Amino acid sequence: MSISSKTWFIIVNPTSGNGTSKKRWPQIKRLLIHYQFDFQFTFTAFSKHSVQLVQQAIKDNITNIICVGGDGTLHNIVNGIMTQDYRPSSQINVGVIPIGTGNDWVKTHHIPKDYEAAIQIIKNGNIAQQDLGKIEFMNKRGPAVFFNNLAGLGFDGHVVNKVGKYKHFGALAYLYGTLVSLFSFKNFHAKTLSGSEEVSGKTLMILVGLCQYSGGGMQLTRTPNPFDGLFDVSVAKNFSKLDIIKNVGNLFNGKITNFKKVQSFKSDRVEIEIKQQDLPFIQADGEQIGTGDIRVSLIPQAFSFYTG
Repeated sequence: MSISSKTWFIIVNPTSGNGTSKKRWPQIKRLLIHYQFDFQFTFTAFSKHSVQLVQQAIKDNITNIICVGGDGTLHNIVNGIMTQDYRPSSQINVGVIPIGTGNDWVKTHHIPKDYEAAIQIIKNGNIAQQDLGKIEFMNKRGPAVFFNNLAGLGFDGHVVNKVGKYKHFGALAYLYGTLVSLFSFKNFHAKTLSGSEEVSGKTLMILVGLCQYSGGGMQLTRTPNPFDGLFDVSVAKNFSKLDIIKNVGNLFNGKITNFKKVQSFKSDRVEIEIKQQDLPFIQADGEQIGTGDIRVSLIPQAFSFYTG
């Protein structure tokens, strides 16, 4: 498929926001025409379709892309940008019209959920460049996975595995997923290495963050900054179920990092080794990506996007 030489290429995920994208697209399309965007659009047809669409668009010399969808759609667009070799990633500019379950990434950058206001931000043309994370699986061959918000291993990944069943609840899906996961998740043995930092033992979850919010508004890392060249890492150690229940509110207000069983540090590179046969799930930007030992490295200022 070749994409015509329009100025903007728009990727619409019709399933985002429990089908809201498809319902609202005619309204969004009218607004884009009103604001004189010269664009072509495509609906995604399957999981990770955005990756292919972005690669083809860049091959056809389109450098302005708009994401109409949620965090998962944006995650796939980022991976499409980072796995093509036609242009440096920083030359591809992405606008976001947020329609999703969590809409977490846009919260950090104050991109509004109001469609017209989001379109106006893109039209104004102000561009920022944030850091990205790169996840490599150490014990098996396979492509690297890139993330723009937060990656998590353990309880966090388990919640993402459950959330799909509850997406019709919107942002509350993550709270339901958390409560359901309480009864099915078991702490795991892991070792987290980063320079002089080493955290070993039974672990609830390990979080490698760039931006402030994940899981429908949870704040799981201490001082994340997507522009400072460092990950914000939180290792939640051997939580009991009672510890989790007591701290459900703190997952959302950011106070979880003050809990005595959470260790936080900053780094641009992290290695995580699982010390048991039963491997916990890994998620990146709310997308489940696999299991196993991983190496996570930071790529500075790799993602270019329209901001207020």
